[in-house]
This record gives sequence, C-alpha cells and structure tokens, in this order.
Amino acid sequence: MLWTANQFIRKFSTTTVYYQNRLKLALIGQSLFGQEVYRSLRKEGHKVVGVFTIPDKDGKADPLAVAAEKDGTPVFKFPRWRVKGKSLQEVVEAYKSVDAELNVLPFCTQFIPMDVIDHPKHGSIIYHPSLLPCHRGASAINWTLIHGDKKAGFSIFWADDGLDTGPILLQRECDVEPDDTVDTLYNRFLFPKGIKAMVEAVQLIADGRAPRIPQLEEGATYEGIQKKENAKISWDQPTEVIHNWIRGHDKVPGAWTLIDDRVVTFYGSSLFEGSVPSGEPLAIQGASKPGIVTKNGLILFGKDGKMLMVKNLQFEDGKMIPASKYFSTGETSAVELTEEETKMANEIGAIWKGILSNIPAIEDSTDFFKSGAASMDVVRLVEEIRQKCGGLQLQNEDVYMATTFHEFIQMVVRKSRGEDKEELVIDYATQNINNMTVKMPYQCFINGQFVDADDEKKYDTINPTDGSVICKVSYCSVADVDKAVAAAKDAFENGEWGKMNARDRGRLMYRLADLMEEHQEELATIEAIDSGAVYTLALKTHVGMSVQTFRYFAGWCDKIQGSTIPINQARPNRNLTFTKKEPLGVCAIVIPWNYPLMMLAWKSAACLAAGNTLVLKPAQVTPLTALKFAELTAKAGFPKGVINILPGSGGLVGQRLSEHPDIRKLGFTGSTPIGKQIMKSCAVSNLKKVSLELGGKSPLIIFSDCDLDKAVRMGMGAVYFNKGENCIAAGRLFIEESIHDEFVRRVVEEIKKMKIGDPLDRSTDHGPQNHKAHLEKLLEYCETGVKEGATLVYGGRQVPRAGFFMEPTVFTDVEDHMYLAQEESFGPIMVISKFKDGDIDGVLRRANNTEYGLASGVFTKDISKAMYVSEKLEAGTVFINTYNKTDVAAPFGGFKQSGFGKDLGEEALHEYLRTKAVTVEY
Repeated sequence: MLWTANQFIRKFSTTTVYYQNRLKLALIGQSLFGQEVYRSLRKEGHKVVGVFTIPDKDGKADPLAVAAEKDGTPVFKFPRWRVKGKSLQEVVEAYKSVDAELNVLPFCTQFIPMDVIDHPKHGSIIYHPSLLPCHRGASAINWTLIHGDKKAGFSIFWADDGLDTGPILLQRECDVEPDDTVDTLYNRFLFPKGIKAMVEAVQLIADGRAPRIPQLEEGATYEGIQKKENAKISWDQPTEVIHNWIRGHDKVPGAWTLIDDRVVTFYGSSLFEGSVPSGEPLAIQGASKPGIVTKNGLILFGKDGKMLMVKNLQFEDGKMIPASKYFSTGETSAVELTEEETKMANEIGAIWKGILSNIPAIEDSTDFFKSGAASMDVVRLVEEIRQKCGGLQLQNEDVYMATTFHEFIQMVVRKSRGEDKEELVIDYATQNINNMTVKMPYQCFINGQFVDADDEKKYDTINPTDGSVICKVSYCSVADVDKAVAAAKDAFENGEWGKMNARDRGRLMYRLADLMEEHQEELATIEAIDSGAVYTLALKTHVGMSVQTFRYFAGWCDKIQGSTIPINQARPNRNLTFTKKEPLGVCAIVIPWNYPLMMLAWKSAACLAAGNTLVLKPAQVTPLTALKFAELTAKAGFPKGVINILPGSGGLVGQRLSEHPDIRKLGFTGSTPIGKQIMKSCAVSNLKKVSLELGGKSPLIIFSDCDLDKAVRMGMGAVYFNKGENCIAAGRLFIEESIHDEFVRRVVEEIKKMKIGDPLDRSTDHGPQNHKAHLEKLLEYCETGVKEGATLVYGGRQVPRAGFFMEPTVFTDVEDHMYLAQEESFGPIMVISKFKDGDIDGVLRRANNTEYGLASGVFTKDISKAMYVSEKLEAGTVFINTYNKTDVAAPFGGFKQSGFGKDLGEEALHEYLRTKAVTVEY
C-alpha cells in the first residue's frame, strides 16, 4: 500500500475511495463538551497528541481527562499557564513537547498565552456559544436570552490576542424558542451541533479549505459575567423582558427577588397564555401585582398585565422547591420500590459513585453537592442516567431539587412512574346533556397546552339539532400553525418521543385507546351535538372504531421491519444490504366533518405508530371531539409537541400546513377540488409526501338474482348511513329492470318507518345534516334533479322543525348525463337508474363512467357473476352482498380522482414511513 503525503486513493475496478487528511491535535479545555469533541475527533482518525485540562477537583478528574487517560493519550493538568501576565516556561515547554499541528479549544476556562496559541503550524481554534461579534465574553448564552435574541448559535474562530475577536472559521445558527432556557438551548443545539461543527472545522483545516473571515466591529457587543447582586428582577418592565431576564440567568447566577424579606431565585420561566388560573396570592416586593401560586407553578405579571410562569424556587440556603409547593408544609410520603425500580436505584448509585469518586460509599444521606459535585457533574449525571436507565429524561433542576441520594431516587421513581406530570390546565365549555355533564376544551392544543389563538380570535360551533351555539372555539392563525409545527419538530428531533423505543410508543397508544373507551359516552355525546350523528351510531362507529383503530396500530409499533437484500458482490469483498423503515418527521393531517373522531383516528393512529409527530386540523364546523381527544392524549402521557390540534379554517390553517417547509407529509380527507389544491401546494413548497381520500360517486349494482330483502336493507344503509354523510355512500344505484319497481316500493315503505329527530334520542334513526350550508346545498341538489327530469319519488325537502333536518330522498329515472348521476350529494339522497336484464357489461360501463373510484358494490347470488363484476369495477373497495363493511385491518382508499394512498391496515403505516437502504462492505 502506497502513502503519498496524507492522502491516497485506492482503486478496485471502478470503485474509488478517498481518505481525508488527518492532523496531530492538542486539545485544551475541559467538561463533557470537551470530552465529546475529543472522542469525535479520534473517531474521525485525527491523532490527539496531548490533552491539557484542569487539575482534579476533590479527587475527581475532569471528564475530558478521564476519557483521554482511558485511551492512553498524554494528559497534562495545569492549574495555570501564566503568572502576572508571563507564561510559565515549564508549562509551555511541556505543551511544545507533544508537537501538535493544531490547538483545539472546545471549552476552556483558563487563559492560554499567545506563545501557545500561535505555536502550532495551523494555530488555534476556539468554540464560542454565540454568533460573533455579538456577545463576546464568557456569558454569551445567557446574554443571548437576556437580550431576547430571535437567533442563537455558535462560532468557531481563529484565536488571536483579543477577546473573542479572531477571524471566523464557521458559524451555525438556530431559532430561539419563546421558552428556551440556557439548558434547553445548550442541550438542543449548542452541545450536539457544536461537537459536529468542531470536527468539521478541524477537517476543513486539514484539507486546506478553512476560511478566515474577519469579524466586523459593527454590531459587536461585550457583556461581562453577570454577578448575583446585579441579577435582581426589575418588575417595572413588560412580561417578555422579565421572562428573558429570568431565563437568561438560569442557572447561574439566577434571577432573584425579595419575598417576605427573603432572597428567592426563580428558575424555569415560560410565557403563559390564556385566562388567569386560580391559586393563592403571593406578595412580591416591587411588583405592582401579587403573583399566584397555582398547582403548576408561580404566575407572575409584568407591567403590561401579561403572564409568565416560574416552575422552581431556590432559597438562600440552597434548597430548591417546585414553585407550586411554596405554601406546602410537611414531607411527601416515601414510595416503596418495586424489584425493577430497586435495580434502577442500584444503577444510579453506581453513576453517583463514578462521579463522587472521592467518597468511600454512597449512602441515603449522601448529598450530591456537599460531596464535591459541581454544575458540570449535574450535566454528566443527567446524561449518564439517560443512557443507562432506559432513556429516562431528567432536567438539571431535578438534581438541584433532590440533592441527597434518597431524595434523588424517590424523585426518579416518581418521574419514571409518571407521577410528576404537571396537571393540564383546561378551560372547559360544559353542558348538562344526555344524562351527564359534558366537558369540552375549546382552545388550540399546541405543545401540550390548551391556549388561545395567537390573535385571540374565536368562532361559534353550532349544534345542528337546533341551530344553537355550543361554545366559542379558538380560530387559529398562521402564527399558531408555525408554533405547532415548531413544537412537533422539536418533539421529533430533540424530545422524548424521538428517543422512545417502539414498544413504549405502543404502550402510550394502548393507554390512549383505554382512555377513549373510558370516555366513550362523553365522546359520543360531543359527536352527536357537534356533528349531528345519531348517538347510538356515534357510540358504536364514530367512537368504537376509533378505539379499535388505536389498538390495532398500537400493536404495529414494534413490528415495523426492514429486510435484508442479496446484492451482487464486488469480489473480493462481501456486502450486506438491508433496509430500514423510518418515520418521516412532522406530519399534517386535515380531516372532514362527517366522522370527526373516526377520521382523526384513521390517520393519526398510523402516523403515531410509525413514530412521527403531528399537527391536525379538524373540520371548522366539528372541532370538539378532536379537542377532547387532545385532552386524553395529555392524560395518556404523550410528550409535549407530539400531537397538536388546530381548529380553524381550511383556507388559512390547511393552506399553511400544505405550504409549510418543515412538514414532510400531509394526509387529507375531503373534496376532490380541495385535494388538488393541497397536492399543488405540497409540491411547490417542499415536495412533501401526500395521501388523499377524496370524493366519491360509488356505484351499487343490484341484480335480479339477489336476496331482495337484504339488498333493500343494505342498499338503504349504503345511502342513508350517517345521514348520507359518508364518503363511501352509494352515490348511484343500478337496479336490474325486472326488480326495479319492487325495490323502489320497498325502499319507500321502509323510509316511512324511519324516525327523524334528536340524535340523542335512542330511538332516532336519522339525525340532522351536519351544518346549515350543507343542508342548503342538498336542497339545491334535489331541485336540480327535478329540473333535469329525474322523478322525485320521496322526500327532497327540509323537515319543518328547528335544526338542519332533511327528509330521506329517493330519485328514479336518473339518466347518465344528469347532474344527479355525475355529482356526489354527500347526503341522504338515493339516486336510482335501471338497467336491462342480463346486461352485465353494459351496466359495468355505466358504473365506471365516472372520474371517481372510491367504493362500489354488487348484490347477486351468482358467485361467478359477483367475482367478474368485482374484477371489472374501478374502485378501491368492492362490497359483495354487503356494504359499509370496513375494518381497521383492511386498507381503505380510492382510485382515479377519489385520491391515492391508504388508510387502515398495514398499508397505512407505509404512508407515514420512508425506506432507507444501507450497504455495508466487510
């Protein structure tokens, strides 16, 4: 093998492999960040010839030193590099002995003299957690938040003799979310992306492609390290400014105020929207309005009257408590540990011992900080527990609030059991109806919270039974869509959901199905008053099938598999090629008003089982079961941001979802014209994946050799099921001539027996149409049919009573060119055409003479005829001697302009997955 300089090319037949340049590096710094940069650089093939870090503290080595010593890399621990401005020559000489080509400073708190900085061939590069030239200095992350910057990021620059003033090598930026803290910003972006960027920067230098972009002085700022005495909160400011001040000082030095003449430091600030929650008032020195201690935290007010919430409080003795417990007294009773939890406690004990290596043993009374742990040890503890305890997610403040080992284990166990979940704050619209008190959320559901729309707009949702207003519902804006998508994206990329294993995801979905079943009467009642569905049907189908759907897809979560593929081997090497099924990311779902909950379930269950997060827009006229569903997802324990529900208009919310660049899939059920517009917007925006279940004009062919009693019964169900508001409703019945008149007579006879009325009445057969505009459209449809010459046999009128009721309707003598024969009514209108006896191919041509192809049906006792007809019908579903028989395991979707893609069954999962092929040479 021939080496030329630091690069060579190896050729086998037509394959070329390039090996990148590698450097000899000196790492100067400390902390977990330094440790991860060190490991990543070695993994990429660079040689770390020396690590220069801080001395052991309380007998514990810095994480960077621990990793380097384990690998046998030379480690130097200097307490200082210079004295009184002059370099310590023995330190400098020790540094020079490693003969590095580049100094890498990932996180360094020591002052490194210029004769060290400039010594290597390529000089030195430094990581800095701000977008230079803004926020030069040691507290850059803090000041990014204090100033309310909309963008954060980091810079990697070439060290010079100034303070963070050297030329820029590369920069990366991210959005600052409204409730970001130092921790979330660091953990989400600055830490993981910073490690990758340091490796990238070193490679750019190795390849001779690293830029040196001079820093501009325009816009340059320097803010010093903030001290505790300067971190007092000034209350005479807008709420957002106070929020930025608190989160910018989190964790060091901590923004504080005086309460009862005691210094109290605030942590975990977030902006709070909605109505003022109930709680106990708390006087705060200097604030014009008392705070409110609520079950979820301390509510505070700025001078503009807006609110923020603080989660944790710390007192001068160092004790930290949840803000909700300010007025609480007494200790929480200890929990008994299960065998599995005892194993977890032992695992955590080993982690504590690894960090507190200076003490002989970990006891229940061992105090993490009094035993010598520092703030960086908190980060290490949280990360090691996540890695070794099944992905358990802790926050840094959890450690500060449970400092002894016994307290810590109790906190971890409660968190693992879900007992620490904050209670969801919900403003309900309530109605005493159907022998129960129905509680209905009416706000947007974004990032795990019910909140008003950004512009606080609301609209009325109407009960179709009497035209009364049920309640006012938040009317979402484009800003709300953007917030929801950002929350869903963060939950997918950085949150607990994206790290959760498939089986745990399935458990959550099973739990949700159980909760839906527990609340089935309430859900069915809401469905009845908001959509007009007959209660008994809503209970069985709207809600019942929704529960079944979530249970079905919950079972799929841990069964999504790729495959191995035999490929042509390139001798002398061998290859393994396999595929992985991966979630797409953030998915949007837009559903119709005919089955509000069931359509939600059909799409969202498959979407969640595949591991995606979602933003769902219910139909504007039927938002209430979707919002109740949102409440149940929070109770089931779904992490924040995984599920977001946005009531509002399709033209605003739906359009923004189809255009949004961060959405990777949109599933839509609705009309064909809107489906075409959505598909166009999805293509133009970012070519996002689309599945469409659109309009239908489903043909039902009834031959004279059928079971006529069954054909009449099921033919009526095919048209009048759910008041005809059914995507697969038989839009046109073809009746063989010899039984036509008898079929029509029997249908009319049965219609006269149907009870039209209140959907909550258990004896009702036929409830109101969904909304007024739809009823008016149906009446116009009937008028058009009469004008064109079709025979109106029965109905065609509005029922003379309050509400949006329409008589079940029958048209005969419908010819192929008529409007009734071509267009979907989506209502209780039976459209009948006759065909000549024995003319199978002729009726098939007429049945297929439509641009729709959602469903179809045939009634005959001749199995050969039935199979022939089912083969020739151009529809995604064919029913033989039955109708409306859908099942969660059977794929559902249309052909032609009825759309593409499938709901339900295994095929629905693939709508929300992508396939990645991986080839390994060995």
